[in-house]
Amino acid sequence: MKFRVLILGVFVTSMSFQAWSWGQIGHRVTGAIAEHYLTDEAQLAIAKILPHETLAEASTWPDEMRSNPSEFWKKTAGPYHYVTVPDGKIYADVGAPEQGDGFSALQTFAAQLKSNKTSPEQKQLALRFIIHIIGDLHQPFHAGNGTDRGGNDVKLKFFWQDSNLHRVWDSGLIDSQQFSYTEWSAILLAKISEQQAKQWMQLDPNVWIAESAELRAKLYPESDEISWDYQYQNLPIVKKRLQMGGVRIAAYLNALFK
Repeated sequence: MKFRVLILGVFVTSMSFQAWSWGQIGHRVTGAIAEHYLTDEAQLAIAKILPHETLAEASTWPDEMRSNPSEFWKKTAGPYHYVTVPDGKIYADVGAPEQGDGFSALQTFAAQLKSNKTSPEQKQLALRFIIHIIGDLHQPFHAGNGTDRGGNDVKLKFFWQDSNLHRVWDSGLIDSQQFSYTEWSAILLAKISEQQAKQWMQLDPNVWIAESAELRAKLYPESDEISWDYQYQNLPIVKKRLQMGGVRIAAYLNALFK
C-alpha cells in the first residue's frame, strides 16, 4: 500500500510544470517596464506594501520561494504559475481546475490587496504574486494545451544543448542575447510608443491568455534541433510579450490602487 501511495505521489508531481516561468531576467524585465507606467497613486500604495523593493525584485520572488518547505509552497502555489487551454478552446470553456491556476489565483490575490482585513505580510505575498502571474500569462507556454506540460515534454536541442520547448521560451531565447535585465528593459522600453502602450493596457486576463494560447499553437518547431532560424523567427514575439506583460502589470496595479 505504501508503495502504491509513493507511485501516485510521483505521478501527480510529474504532471505539474517543472520549469520556472519566464526566467529571472524575463520577469525582471516585465517588472522594470511596469514601473515606467505606474501612476503616482499606485507607486505610493506599492511603496507602503513593499518598501525599498522594486517591481523587478518582487517579480521573481514566487519562483525563489519554491524551495520553501511549507505546505503552501510545496502543494498549493505550484498551479498558480500557469493555466490550461486545450487547442480550439478559450479559457472560459474550461476554467480553473479544483486546485486553482494562474487566473483564479490572480483574482484571489487582487481581492486580498483591496481588502482592509488582509495582513501586511499577506498583502506583500499577494502583490508579488500578481506581478509574477501577469508576467507568466504572457509566456505562451504558460497557457499550456494540457498534453505536454506546457512544452516541458517536448525535448529538443537548443543551439546544440539538451533542453525542452518550455525552457527555451522561459529563458533560452532571452539568455541567448546576453543582455542584463536592465539592458533588456532599456531596449524594450525605448521601442514602446505611447499609442502601443494605450492599446496594450488591457485589464482582462482572458485576453492575455487567449493571446498566449493562439501564439503557443504556432510555436512548436518542426525539428527537435533548433537554433538560429527558430531564434530569428521568434525573438520578436518574446520581445513583444515582455513589453506587453510589463505594460499590463502597471495597468492592472493602477486599476487596483485607483
